[in-house]
Amino acid sequence: MDAIFIPQLAKAPERTEEVQVQEFLPGLETLTPVRGHVRVQHHGNYLEVSAQAETIITCTCNRCLQQYNRRLGLDTNEIIWLDETANQVNDLPLEREVIMEELLETLPPDGYFYPNEWLYEQMCLAVPLRQLCNRNCPGIAVSNTVDNSDIPETPVDNRWASLEALKKQLPG
Repeated sequence: MDAIFIPQLAKAPERTEEVQVQEFLPGLETLTPVRGHVRVQHHGNYLEVSAQAETIITCTCNRCLQQYNRRLGLDTNEIIWLDETANQVNDLPLEREVIMEELLETLPPDGYFYPNEWLYEQMCLAVPLRQLCNRNCPGIAVSNTVDNSDIPETPVDNRWASLEALKKQLPG
């Protein structure tokens, strides 16, 4: 996807540009290309950006640690303010208090909007924080191991089997 020059967007028909997407986004690991569209509309002092897109990602279940595929869908929009002072490097202190009004996306009105970067960020935000292969996932299978009569029967995770074997080789 090519960058959109914001002053040129203001002169476009209906001050709008729509970009069709059917590609792999750099940095986003997906099984299929991201398919959909991004629409950017210039409203004078802000851009209205919206997107509908989908792809398939591979997730790791938080309970059983098995991998599974999941459809990742996106239907979102965002306002990006056009501000002359956006992206200017100031000698700011390393720590400073930020008021809520400053927590806005801004771009310079004579700059560029990068749809692929914006779409990448939106897709990353759409990845679920809690990843479960299914609602009734039982988690990691636990087995009971009893080798010595003096060791109480305790559940052992199969991933620790090698360490348990090494522990048995050590003098008691």
